[in-house]
Amino acid sequence: MEYNKDKVDEVTLALLYLVMHDESENGARAWKGFDWDTMNRLHQKGFIGNPVSKTKSVVVTTGGCKRAKELFDKHFSKR
Repeated sequence: MEYNKDKVDEVTLALLYLVMHDESENGARAWKGFDWDTMNRLHQKGFIGNPVSKTKSVVVTTGGCKRAKELFDKHFSKR
């Protein structure tokens, strides 16, 4: 099936906002239970650290944290 990968990346980043923890001025961590191809694209776009590791979470960059919140509000907030 063909699909819009940018839209999937956008919604995945928004959902990462729900599972973020250990937030600091340097970013946060988030559970990485999402599609590997999508996580790799988010890494290539600079929103998260390298998802390939034995840890169950991934580093979310400061820019990734900001964008994740914006996208979460865009897609899921009640207006």
